[in-house]
Formats: sequence, structure tokens, C-alpha cells
Amino acid sequence: MTPSTDTDHDAFEAQVRRHTRELRVHCYRMTGSLEESEDLVQETFLRAWRKREQYAGRASLRAWLYRIATNACLDALDKRPRTPTASGEVLWLQPFPDALLAELPSDDEGPEAAVVAKETFELTFLVAIQRLAPLPRAVLILRDVLDLSARETAEVLETTVASVNSALQRARAGLREHLPEPRAAWRPDQDPDAAQRDLLARYVEASERGDVEALAALSHEDLRFSMPPQPDVFEGRDAVIGCWVDGGFGSESFGETRCVLTGANGQPAVACYVRTPGADAFRPLAVDVLRFEDGLVREVVTFDGSLFPNFGLPATV
Repeated sequence: MTPSTDTDHDAFEAQVRRHTRELRVHCYRMTGSLEESEDLVQETFLRAWRKREQYAGRASLRAWLYRIATNACLDALDKRPRTPTASGEVLWLQPFPDALLAELPSDDEGPEAAVVAKETFELTFLVAIQRLAPLPRAVLILRDVLDLSARETAEVLETTVASVNSALQRARAGLREHLPEPRAAWRPDQDPDAAQRDLLARYVEASERGDVEALAALSHEDLRFSMPPQPDVFEGRDAVIGCWVDGGFGSESFGETRCVLTGANGQPAVACYVRTPGADAFRPLAVDVLRFEDGLVREVVTFDGSLFPNFGLPATV
């Protein structure tokens, strides 16, 4: 590269990387995977640099990057198609640490509130949209999450307004089918109230004591438990608690548990560490992402301890 080209590249890099965090959120919604979203943001910037001559300021830089990112996601999904299980489980689903949401800029050049709207980011919604085909999924995100017009969405996807409207109808119908009814039953409050904070504290205390009975008392009778990327799903309080007991939880051989509070997808989450008999430290076990309903724990989605670095959590406690 010549010095002038280096300068141009640095200036371009500085401009586009201001949008890194919100584009990561967008790619995460499209793919359901934090790791893939990070790769796709880098692919977006690479494509943007290659196509920089095509950008003449006819649209905002942010809109242009969203167009490139959306198409990068569609290309990736076309190359690596994935299908939910027969029961609708999204085995590639990963949690999105709340700490990364907190990094989003808040000035006039930053994302609109819709980018991180809580009801369109929690795991229930992510699972539902991952069950849509990629194109209707993209249309739904652009139209109903980011609030683009049909014309703007058609420009992003390089298609017609009629095609966008048709895809949106299919996407909304699919979303109604895959989300719990009524919507208000899963839509989270913007801030946890005192009762929810108390419930979370009691969940942590019971987990650290290995108290199965206490966890059962905190759980909804329709408790649901899943462990992506494992296909197993347990529904009903007795079935879930039985699964935990069968896995050794609460026994001496399981070991001692310590918990650290965190957050994922706008939901309370608990990072669980375990010290097995004879071990000298507590090591990562799993991240439990919780959903509350009717003052009880309604759903636990557990992710492997290998994801602790994504949350900035220590390797041992």
C-alpha cells in the first residue's frame, strides 16, 4: 500500500468501526450465535472496504453497513443452513452477554432504542426467529425490530416492496406460531422488581447449597430446561428436577457450587462454578439464563462453562 492508501484505510476503518457493536447485535439476531456474529461483522467491514467506491453518500454510512451486514448474514446462512430439531430447539443458540449491550454508544450516531429492545432480544424471541427461514427472518428484523420502511427494507435486500411485504406476512405468522401465547406472558419488564431480585437471590442460595427441594419450590410447575447444543429438553417441574438429580446435583460426588450473577439477552443469568471432591478451586460449570413468570422460575437455558470468557468471568473462584 502507498502511504496515501494507508491513510485512507485508517480513516475508513475508524468510521466503520464506530458501528461495530450494533452490527454485532444485528448479526447475532440473524444467526443466534455470538461467535458467528463477530466473524460476520469483520466480513462486513471487509466487504465495505472492497465496495467503498460504490458508497457515494446517497444513504447514511450506518444504513449502508446494515445493508452489507444483512447480506453477509444471508450468504453465510445459505452456505451453512441449519434446521431446528423436531421439537423446535435451536442447538446453535449462544447467549449474548449484557455487558456487550452496555457498550453500545448512546449518542446521535448510535443505535436507536429498537436495536436493543429487550423484548426482541431475550432468548424466547431469538429461538422463535431462528425457526424462520433466513429471508423472512431478515425482513422481520429490518421491519419490525429496526423499524425500516418496506421501501428501505427492499433496498437493503435488493428486492421489491411486494416481496418484502409477502415475506413479512410469512414471518409474522411464523412468529405467532413459535412464541408463547399471549405475548405478554413472555415479554419481560424493563427492570426487575424487588420480588424478581429476591427470587434470583433465593435461586443462587439454593444452587450453592445443592438444595433440590428449595429449587423445586422456586420453580413453576411448567418449568422448562434446555442445554444448547444438546438436543435434550425437559418440561415440567418434576421432570426437570429429576434430570438435575440424575446428573448428580446435590450429591457429595457432584461437589460444591459457587455462583456469580451476570446477565444475558436482557435476562438474569447465573454463572455456576463447581469444586469437585479433591479439587483446589471452583471451576466453570455452566451459565444458567433464567426467565421468570408468575413469581417463579419458568425457564432455565443452560450453556456450557466454556463461554465464561465471553462474560468476562474469571477462570476460577
